[in-house]
Amino acid sequence: MSLPRRLAAPPATWERDVDVVVLGSGAAGLAAALAVRPVRSVLVVTKDILSAGSTQWAQGGLAGVLDPSDTIEDHVRDTLEAGAGLCDEAVVRQLVAEAPKSIRYLMRLGAAFDPEQGGTDIALTREGGHSHNRIVHSGGDRSGAEVQRTLDESAIGAGVVVMGRAFALDLVTGAADDGERQVVGVRIGKTDEYGVFASVGVVTARAVVIASGGYGQVFASTSNPPAVTGDGVAMALRAGLAVTDVEFVQFHPTVMWRGPDALGQQALVSEAVRGEGAILYDAAGERVMAGVHPLEDLAPRDVVAAAISRRMAEAPGGVDDHVYLDATHMGERFYERFPSITQACREIGLDPAVDRIPVAPAAHYACGGIRAGLDGRTALRGLYAVGEVSATGVHGANRLASNSLTESVVSGTWVGRDLAWELPDRVAIDVDVDDPLDHRLLDPSRLREVRAVMSRHVGVVRDELSLASAAGALGSIVRTMRTAKRAAGDEAPAGDGPPPRPEPSRRTWEATNILTVATAMVAAAAARTESRGCHRRSDHPSPRPEWVRHLDVTLDAAGTINVRDRPS
Repeated sequence: MSLPRRLAAPPATWERDVDVVVLGSGAAGLAAALAVRPVRSVLVVTKDILSAGSTQWAQGGLAGVLDPSDTIEDHVRDTLEAGAGLCDEAVVRQLVAEAPKSIRYLMRLGAAFDPEQGGTDIALTREGGHSHNRIVHSGGDRSGAEVQRTLDESAIGAGVVVMGRAFALDLVTGAADDGERQVVGVRIGKTDEYGVFASVGVVTARAVVIASGGYGQVFASTSNPPAVTGDGVAMALRAGLAVTDVEFVQFHPTVMWRGPDALGQQALVSEAVRGEGAILYDAAGERVMAGVHPLEDLAPRDVVAAAISRRMAEAPGGVDDHVYLDATHMGERFYERFPSITQACREIGLDPAVDRIPVAPAAHYACGGIRAGLDGRTALRGLYAVGEVSATGVHGANRLASNSLTESVVSGTWVGRDLAWELPDRVAIDVDVDDPLDHRLLDPSRLREVRAVMSRHVGVVRDELSLASAAGALGSIVRTMRTAKRAAGDEAPAGDGPPPRPEPSRRTWEATNILTVATAMVAAAAARTESRGCHRRSDHPSPRPEWVRHLDVTLDAAGTINVRDRPS
């Protein structure tokens, strides 16, 4: 089984040069662009529009120590406990120390966070895994939208240039004077508003920042929007970089269940609802979390998601595909506190003030990604990774609720300020960027199959048999990938011949990236023979001390996925 080493596309017809190019327009990418803009020329590349990523959809808020009764040590401890032994404590301490500053920075930019009832101080709420109220939110459950709005307006006001409907295909590299490989730009595929191919170009830069988000769309059901297809992780693999901890995909325990045939992005029911006292029940009316964890319904997400999955497997009351979240004790106060969730409930004919909400786990957050420091630095000179696409050591085996938006702003701002201060020297391109090496693309019609395989075999609970089935099914799909017609210069088949070869387009590029990430995830999950954090194996139900290690996944020159472990 061999995966493509480049995304197929026609030759480049245009070129653009900037100091820094940022791939992605969520919180991390815009924070980086905004911080670097006063000193450097910066271009934000987004394959859609500015607000198409996950930030816009975040409900919970940002975690930071703002209450005098809270402490840095408590926030560090909560984060380490959630991370199940794989966090980098030094990095966690850096994040937690910077978190309050980043929240205040957003406020200076104009972010409006909700005040306390009848007061002027910022309201602080609590979510699963937190020992104190330390979550700031906006509009009840529209925190991400407020962060996105604030950074959108600030970046545009600062003169940040945005290239929309531009798909980052692959990194372009060169050799520095000391012989070390260095990123020198990125190959870009321009599309129209429907994702149809328009042109290919190369943006050269002294630094490239990948801020492309996670890979929730690898699964059939996810809280992530359609644009979150693992592009940055796939790009890093094709560039020869290691991605780490990709087996740790956090399934949000309470995503609204809309019926057995619902696919793609589903409405999130924020952890903050349980922070307000909501209780999980099965279809027989029994509490799901009673006796499972000392924090019960406010246990860390991995614990809650696993408990729900076990309860669904038992099919209490004849229901095996969802449970219920009861927030009726809030009455009509629910409408004001959670307006977005209220709207989603009403769309399926529910009133959350009087009805229990049907929920089930769905893919939510990628704890793993491109190996990077909190300062964004990767193993490739000139390349930085920030936000969900990165694996900095903050989240370990399971992310603590509301640490992600905080990390995005902290890390993005840090990277931008560093690049404003100093940039790598410019080097020449050392490869032919118009030779894609491998012309294969995945037909988007196979995506439904890939996602079904991942949800069926690599979901909340896995085992050796399910992972082997997933690997076999994905391998079969890889072997049927067809050469891209336009990239290879072929003509369309005539008459009743084989189906047309995939055309380069946003859909084919996304499909190829999803297959690449799925294959890497399955390989890592099969290699980790234990249960830890949000990686749960029924055949290895307990954590094992010898597995306090990270798994690095690489793609070799032959297109083969390799997995290697290293100490935590």
